[in-house]
Amino acid sequence: MPINRQFFFDQTRITLFDGSLKAPQVEGLTAILDKWEAESPNDDDRWLAYMLGTAHHETGRTMQPVRETFASSDAQAIKRLNAAFGKGKLTWVKKPYWLPDSQGRSWLGRGFVQITHRSNYDRLGTAIGEDLVADPTRAMDLDIALKIMFVGMREGLFTGISLADRFSKTKERWLEARQIINGMERAALVASYAKAYYGSISYTTGP
Repeated sequence: MPINRQFFFDQTRITLFDGSLKAPQVEGLTAILDKWEAESPNDDDRWLAYMLGTAHHETGRTMQPVRETFASSDAQAIKRLNAAFGKGKLTWVKKPYWLPDSQGRSWLGRGFVQITHRSNYDRLGTAIGEDLVADPTRAMDLDIALKIMFVGMREGLFTGISLADRFSKTKERWLEARQIINGMERAALVASYAKAYYGSISYTTGP
């Protein structure tokens, strides 16, 4: 059955968007719901809820693909990353992966779930049938960003942990589900978003 969109948007508007949704947010949420209904209608609703919660967090609740640092251009993102790295704020980074290569391509984070490094662009691109190495900026395309999130989280391509590893008939691990993307970074916060989305998912009835 299709998701009850009226209930979904009425609920999320209140619980997750301070009472008001902007057009880009509606567009992004609708695209996620549409893809779920088209490809995963019989899968666990908690999977959808956690993908929504992840996108909510990773995109700064814009619900649109974003660049790392939320910059409006690659050049601005690179500048911000360089500044942060120079101040010693990115202690986990050994080599600045965002610096443009000989062909001018930067492997900074992009998308609903921000992928970084050439190897990850290669792996995720291959998984969704798109050449992201030739042009990594395509990860900013809405449809491609959706494919990356759905395939990556379902198949465990980000960290080796998948949605099925955290949500099944015998498991419901909202907190540890953050390990699908990025260790336990902001795990409780992302779980709170996902649970709010879960409470907004219902289905239409009747013919």
